[in-house]
Amino acid sequence: MNDHTPSRVNDPDLKPSSWVRLEGIRKQSLETGRNRLLVTGVVFALAFTAISVRLVNITVLAPSEEPRTIGSAKDHPPIVGRADIIDRQGIVLATSLPVVSLYADPRDVLNVEEVADKLSAALPELSRDQVLAKLDSKSTFVWLRRNLTPKQHYEVNRLGLPGLAFQQGERRIYPHGAAASHVLGYTDVDGQGISGLEKQFDRTLGGGGEALRLSIDLRVQDLLRDELTTAMSEFKALGAAGMVLDANTGETLAMVSLPDFDPNIYESSRGESGFNRVTKGVYEMGSTFKLFTTAMALDSGAATLSDSYDASKPIRISRFTISDFHPMNRWMTVQEILVHSSNIGAAKMAVDVGAKTQKLYLGMFGLLTPAVIELPEVGTPLTPSPWREINTMTISYGHGIAVSPLQLAAATAMLVNGGIARPVTLLSPPSSGATDGKKVLSPETSRQMRELMRMVVTDGTGRKAEAPGYMVGGKTGTAIKQGGGGYREKSLVSSFVGAFPMNAPRYVVLAIIDEPKGNKATQYYATGGWVAAPVVSRMVQRMAPLVGIAPTAEKNKTPQSEQPQMAAFRILPAKPQESDFEAQ
Repeated sequence: MNDHTPSRVNDPDLKPSSWVRLEGIRKQSLETGRNRLLVTGVVFALAFTAISVRLVNITVLAPSEEPRTIGSAKDHPPIVGRADIIDRQGIVLATSLPVVSLYADPRDVLNVEEVADKLSAALPELSRDQVLAKLDSKSTFVWLRRNLTPKQHYEVNRLGLPGLAFQQGERRIYPHGAAASHVLGYTDVDGQGISGLEKQFDRTLGGGGEALRLSIDLRVQDLLRDELTTAMSEFKALGAAGMVLDANTGETLAMVSLPDFDPNIYESSRGESGFNRVTKGVYEMGSTFKLFTTAMALDSGAATLSDSYDASKPIRISRFTISDFHPMNRWMTVQEILVHSSNIGAAKMAVDVGAKTQKLYLGMFGLLTPAVIELPEVGTPLTPSPWREINTMTISYGHGIAVSPLQLAAATAMLVNGGIARPVTLLSPPSSGATDGKKVLSPETSRQMRELMRMVVTDGTGRKAEAPGYMVGGKTGTAIKQGGGGYREKSLVSSFVGAFPMNAPRYVVLAIIDEPKGNKATQYYATGGWVAAPVVSRMVQRMAPLVGIAPTAEKNKTPQSEQPQMAAFRILPAKPQESDFEAQ
């Protein structure tokens, strides 16, 4: 029908039959048009439904291998963040902040040269050639820059370049930098823990939830790091290590390894800086081992405090000679052997103990197997095999066996806390939940060791560890390092391990200086009594007020000549810089 049909239908000259036929054609045309419109509508509805279903599937239901494009991170709810790590006081040591990262689909980039020019201008750390190389890739997804700052995000976004998009994410932040770097460890760019507690508790932290509370006290940690840094600089040392341990619970208040790194800067952990000397490093600890030799001799009944040993001449066994750096050239009591650090006396005492008993006690002290702590970086002790008589002798004064500083501190805690072995932990409260521990020494042996350790500081090689009012006790150690098939005379590991207050010990404090060089102030000695003991003294005086220990006077201090258990012998003084040095 054409535009004139209506007038023709109304024409009075048109026959009725023709009119009916034309009216039928008109209705049929209208019906056909209506059906076509209905079909078209249904097709469009189905198409839009299919598109909607696909969009929901892509953006909501289906897991995506590629990040979703977003206009701005603040337009979207934050993702489930990695849990914080806090110290025992609730101070945040590690947290996660929301960030956005820039990526591109090279297929959607219209002008590669333009994008490379503008991006390298907006992000100076990106080179133009680097951007070009990535955009020339056949991949459908390439990272251009991870973890943009808000300003960088704004600058890139305002460029309006097709093919670029942002992904919302998070970045791990360590507010206190290097303060506890070896304890915390760090995460990679994708937020996965790759060292320290970040690795050990990666799954727990990655699931969000409550913060991981540590036994570390950031205040004590900072003090120890400061003191070790000062000593390392003063004596031009290669490194240093130390820790503060609660003798009664096993909780670690501080753990420092130098040199350290800033976990906010991944590259800073490379090389020596990333090595945890406290838990991973194993060293010959020198005369600090005389503590364990004395304890096992007293506890096993192999010796008593009134026993004495001939230290008038060196011991010659096979091709080895064991001597004292500053010999007394006389018989020495058990307490004198420890207080004046006699290698000869310790070796003879160990022979009386015997190799079998020596190994038994060293095993109970945790010195023959790797330490147990919540860190993946744990070293394995080095022990002799076979274990001959010469090994029994040299191990008595800390040579021929290498352990970690962590093991030394933990074993010392057993000596002073009543003879109880408790797991060392970095968590607060301790993850084991155990308070009873395992008995290693008798309470009487522990009491005797506390008195002897106190005498080392008041009358022996550890006098520079004295901290007035806090009754420090402990033991010096100076070991010659091995290298080039033998011992290197000028390379020392100097240490002091102590506890305070010795009338009721609460904390063990350890300081180790690696290859210190003596100076005029130390009369050019670099032994433990000169370089490490002062660190412990200053540390005790600075940390004690923070942990609630007030200085007190030693009440009713009985002169040595009147002490029943030590009445038979008088402790003769010796110069700390001389008697502390270890013989080969």
